[in-house]
Amino acid sequence: MMKKLLWTLTGVAVLVFIVVQTLALWPTTTRTIAAGPDGDSLALVDKGLYLAQGGDCVPCHTAPGGTPFAGGLPLASPIGAIYSTNITPDRDSRIGTYTLSDFDCAMRHGIRADGDSLYPAMPYPSYARMSDEDVRELYAFFMHGVAPAKAQPHPRGIVWPLSMRWPLALWRKAFAPHPDDVAPDPHRYADASVARGAYLVQGLGHCGSCHTPRALTLQEKALDESGTDYLAGGSIIDGWLAVNLRGNAADGLGAWSAADIVASLRTARDASHAVIGGAMNDAIVHSTQYLSDDDLKAISAYLKTLAPSAHSPSSFNPDPATAKALWQGVNATRGAELYVDNCASCHRSDGQGYTQVFPRIADNSTVLAGDPSSVIRLILDGSQLPATRTAPSELAMPGFGWRLSDDDVAQLASFVRQSWGNQAPAVQAAQVGAIRGAIKNERAAKAR
Repeated sequence: MMKKLLWTLTGVAVLVFIVVQTLALWPTTTRTIAAGPDGDSLALVDKGLYLAQGGDCVPCHTAPGGTPFAGGLPLASPIGAIYSTNITPDRDSRIGTYTLSDFDCAMRHGIRADGDSLYPAMPYPSYARMSDEDVRELYAFFMHGVAPAKAQPHPRGIVWPLSMRWPLALWRKAFAPHPDDVAPDPHRYADASVARGAYLVQGLGHCGSCHTPRALTLQEKALDESGTDYLAGGSIIDGWLAVNLRGNAADGLGAWSAADIVASLRTARDASHAVIGGAMNDAIVHSTQYLSDDDLKAISAYLKTLAPSAHSPSSFNPDPATAKALWQGVNATRGAELYVDNCASCHRSDGQGYTQVFPRIADNSTVLAGDPSSVIRLILDGSQLPATRTAPSELAMPGFGWRLSDDDVAQLASFVRQSWGNQAPAVQAAQVGAIRGAIKNERAAKAR
């Protein structure tokens, strides 16, 4: 009896495996894009360059010290490092032999020319919203505006059986939209500028890849504003929190003006809010600073339409008590003492900082984020605002981890998150220790 049951269960398991694999390998229907008569014209290539910048292609597809677009950058994932692809037109390195249809399948469907699915580190669920015209222009740029470069060998980042590609097709079919189902519809929005901003944020800019929380199965919980989780923040990228971009007054963009958003995307700094670090530095340096004024205004107009998310972990109500006490030399807590010793000279006793130089701490959305990872990292390791074309100064904040204990950093972080009217959860020493350890490991990896 037991033997018969075992055979039955084995048979069912084999049948389920066959069905699942069949679903994975069943071809995806794609629509062929017609090539235009000017597929290699200088004007088309220039338009493609603008789109490649807007899509932030360089940072992911360029290894440290490597040739632009030649791939080889390790991208961290739960199953191991995913190495980015060489997307130069070298004929021996992936896309050099791609047709326009091959390129479109990779960009908007997540399917390589050999039929295998791409890892969703490639944000094809967002790129699915791109127009045929933009795909043609991008293709023209990569085929005729980029110099061929040989791909460099790299270690295997994902081990077998996790490296098998066919299960990725199941993820793709379950979570990635079909381009025809999410084609741009400007009539969906009341204003043409907002519609353009929605197209850039949801599609080419793939902002949700970092700023939208993910489910256990790693898909973004929403791909546009129809989901309240869209752009609600929560992902940790290179150790930094991808912040809430919705209209929450404290930890989101509710207190930001449209001009503040434009300034931050153009120059990496604005009048008072911005605390830029990690991957967002790359996004500004290689991408958003090159966008036109109209496109930056469109992005900010769209972001300002997003309602606050339901999760509000913090608040801000102006309170002069902290500033008054510090000005009078009253440092009633260890956190206050640490602030005066380490922070007040730049950020002032009132937490207001200095316009365009040192951001204010009072009512700062990064400081008020529910997850304090960025604040802890700032105190431990510092940060540097990148040089941009219109703001070439590389303003920096030093790290204090070399002289502050985990408990000191926790008390200092808690102080800035709970002073001047800021109300955000306190920081624990164990949280600081975890981030200090991560920074140590990052430095060791870079030294190798």
